Amino acid sequence: MTTPSPSAADYPGLDEWRERSIGQHPQWAEHPDFADSIQELNAVPPLVFAGEVDRLRSRLAQVANGEAFFLQGGDCAETFAGATADKISGRVRTLLQMAVVLTYGASLPVVKMGRMAGQFSKPRSSNEETRDGVTLPSFRGEMVNGFDFTEESRVHDPKRMLRGYHTSASTLNLIRAFTQGGFADLRRVHAWNMGFAANPAYARYETMAREIDHAVKFMAACGSDFDALKTTEFFAGHEALLLDYERALTRIDSRTNLPYGTSAHFLWIGERTRDLDGAHVDLLSRLRNPIGVKLGPGTSGEDALRLIDALDPEREPGRLTFITRMGAKNIREKLPPVIRAVEESGAKPVWVTDPMHGNTVSLPSGYKTRRFEDVVDEVRGFFEVHRELGTFPGGIHVEMTGDDVAECLGGSDPVAESSFAERYETLCDPRLNHMQSLEIAFLVAEYLSEQN
Repeated sequence: MTTPSPSAADYPGLDEWRERSIGQHPQWAEHPDFADSIQELNAVPPLVFAGEVDRLRSRLAQVANGEAFFLQGGDCAETFAGATADKISGRVRTLLQMAVVLTYGASLPVVKMGRMAGQFSKPRSSNEETRDGVTLPSFRGEMVNGFDFTEESRVHDPKRMLRGYHTSASTLNLIRAFTQGGFADLRRVHAWNMGFAANPAYARYETMAREIDHAVKFMAACGSDFDALKTTEFFAGHEALLLDYERALTRIDSRTNLPYGTSAHFLWIGERTRDLDGAHVDLLSRLRNPIGVKLGPGTSGEDALRLIDALDPEREPGRLTFITRMGAKNIREKLPPVIRAVEESGAKPVWVTDPMHGNTVSLPSGYKTRRFEDVVDEVRGFFEVHRELGTFPGGIHVEMTGDDVAECLGGSDPVAESSFAERYETLCDPRLNHMQSLEIAFLVAEYLSEQN
């Protein structure tokens, strides 16, 4: 007689979040397709596996101990139409290029993670949007509703969760093929970076690119096994905003009988939903995944300690990542007291900078943008603070794309506002383009090399 697999429905506490306040929650529970959509998500195969999640947690433990660096990047909000092989490969390629540079600068392994295969929802500051006297629900990402400003499009439709699941599955399939099938070959990725550094706009990075070139050639001359360098680990993460989706994809691991979120390897809680008594903290506290929390400029040391108690009571290395999004003008003042409080408590979270979300501005033209110089300044401030406190700056989290978009102003090969009309493509927040992303990687590599 076969023993049935343990069910998440029988695991104690996994549904207590339903009794708590739920910020940013879609209004779809009364939709006629809600129950069927959840039932189908309860039955589909996991998108990631418990063993992969455990491996990521061990890699992040290395980061917490200063033995590796964490790189995460991808779209502000993925789109279903954007899940093409070309666009996915462009994002993966850009992250691999960044990782090679960061590995050299840090002299450490780089844990690579895409903000991909699940980043289909976004928190919004207002539940409604008004245009020309017409008020409709705000766009919350394609897993919730449509971008078109029509009543039909803006309905919160639970069937979109199913499309999000299947799109995530195909995205992860491509990512695994790219990173295990030779696309990630170190020599190939390095050749792409040599092309970047050869551009006159990025001449200041040519020296580092050539140093990496010499290191690659040295390894080859020594008979290094390049077959082992043709593949790489690549993880996926997203903001766990839609708790109906995350709970439906929670599975009980047959090895340990513990619950894992199988929508992604890494899940994070946003600045708007990290209420200690709220539903998001409650559900994610019960999952075995590595968990991230975004910390804005209003975060106190006490806030951070209470989040640690809620999400990482055992002080397990690799379990908790704090992703700070203070803004360039705040980071040097606001971040130190938070780090000091955590360090004095003995906890060892991973410290990551998100230099994007605290630096968004709106232009008179109506475009939202970020100035590259502000992004760089927040990254620089993050490293300065950690150097002064003697703590380890564990990683960087950026909204980026592999495409030649024009959404963030500036850079060495500057993007101007005049380019927005033709090359501004994001449905939510502005992203670094391919060249700006690589420039950030070279700058961070410089900061890392100074600390070695």
